Amino acid sequence: MKNLIKQDGLAMPVIVAIIATALVLGGITYYNLRPEGEKMMEEGEDMMEEGEKMMQEGESMMEEGEDMMEEGEKMMEEEGTTMEEGEHMMEEDEGAMMEQEYKGEVLAGSTSPLIVFNSDDYQAALNSEELVVLYFYANWCPVCRAETRDALYPAFNELDNENVVGFRVNYNDSNTDSSEKDLAREFGVAYQHTKVFLKNGERILKAPDSWSKQRYLDEISNAL
Repeated sequence: MKNLIKQDGLAMPVIVAIIATALVLGGITYYNLRPEGEKMMEEGEDMMEEGEKMMQEGESMMEEGEDMMEEGEKMMEEEGTTMEEGEHMMEEDEGAMMEQEYKGEVLAGSTSPLIVFNSDDYQAALNSEELVVLYFYANWCPVCRAETRDALYPAFNELDNENVVGFRVNYNDSNTDSSEKDLAREFGVAYQHTKVFLKNGERILKAPDSWSKQRYLDEISNAL
């Protein structure tokens, strides 16, 4: 009996140690062998949270992009309006300039006006790139009256070129002023119904003979 107790006394610590070791190993095994599904679920939840975060950021970026697009469209519309207003203003300015360019009485033509001579309009024409046609006219001259009526006026009425302007210059009649006398002297005009063409301020033609309408059209076309 004493031998058995003695043996049991020796065996108990061993048994206790074995049981403790088994519990520890079992716990480790359980931890290492816990279902992979739990790990995957945790990882999946993490990925879902990350995906939601990315989606939120993407939505925010899309909203910012839409705002930028709307702002760009607004700017384009405003620029379009500004351009239209600018073009309209330019057209109005050009129209005003056209209206103010020549102030004298227009005897014939619209696109290519024939104007009663005056110094301001003449100087404006000289400063332009237009072909300037001078017709020296005397109110007592029957040839002048016939030529202006039948050839000069009809030719200018037919012309459709913005680069041509004409002046009927009084010559040795009751309407001739000092500036017209100076002009006749400048170009050496000795007879009424003389024609003088000027381009870039230089005389390119001088003719004292009478012309037909077609001759005016041909000479002007050749001079342009």
